[in-house]
Amino acid sequence: MLANILYLIGGLVVGAIVGFLVSRKIFTNQLKKNPPINEKMIRAMFLQMGRKPSETQIRQVMNSMNKYR
Repeated sequence: MLANILYLIGGLVVGAIVGFLVSRKIFTNQLKKNPPINEKMIRAMFLQMGRKPSETQIRQVMNSMNKYR
């Protein structure tokens, strides 16, 4: 009876550790494939639309993106 409870607790601890490591690995791989948006990407988007962005416009877009994250 006591051994079963210890096995259950041990299994939960090991499962939590393995789950944490796997999820961290998946998260880092996703960040490598899809990096977060930075100022250079916003400038490129403005230039693709045919507009020359000012620094204030870029800061406004960055602030709005950080606000809704």
